[in-house]
Amino acid sequence: MTSTSTTSTRTGKALTGLYIEIQYRTLVQHAWATAVEVIGFITESQPKFQQGDKRFERAMALASEVLSRAHEGQKGPCPELVDRDLVAGFLAAEKEINLLATLRSLNAADKTVSAKRNAILIFSEGRPLEVKSYRDATEALANLFELEKQMPDRDIVLVRADTTDEIRLAFRNYFSDARDFIRLIEDGCARLSKAKNILDVYKTKNVVRRARRK
Repeated sequence: MTSTSTTSTRTGKALTGLYIEIQYRTLVQHAWATAVEVIGFITESQPKFQQGDKRFERAMALASEVLSRAHEGQKGPCPELVDRDLVAGFLAAEKEINLLATLRSLNAADKTVSAKRNAILIFSEGRPLEVKSYRDATEALANLFELEKQMPDRDIVLVRADTTDEIRLAFRNYFSDARDFIRLIEDGCARLSKAKNILDVYKTKNVVRRARRK
């Protein structure tokens, strides 16, 4: 939704007439949008703008459909798929690009870095985030230069702070928390598959695959 700003205060008069944008999202929609933003940061792909590796676009489109059906009672961008094929399609798509594993590694990284105040983040498209933590800033900086020489094709970032709280803030500036997305998508896959949890979904999928091979 867009609107124009109006104000009667002296300092705000210069802003009168400017357009502002207000986004309304459900919690489920926000979790999905956050995951899309995270993907845009940690990979060279921008599914939000249909740029980069199309596999991320496909995976997030299928994820949107899973979330819409399981949590909001409506269909999304892939209405033609039956529930079974939808879940199977998403699991295959995310496995190919290690989507959920990568997002989980970001959450684990936050716990790892909190114990130390210097961290090097190594981003590799299609792989989980690698984190190297150091208590000493000089050692971290020396390792940063060495890693950049060894891995010229990777995105490598040094995060430093004086306190644990500051380093947590620094991490939030690099990527948002995708735990809600992971929880909702796994629960959604289980619901649509009529399984107790995501592990049962994977078990069922493996049983079907083995049966087809026979």
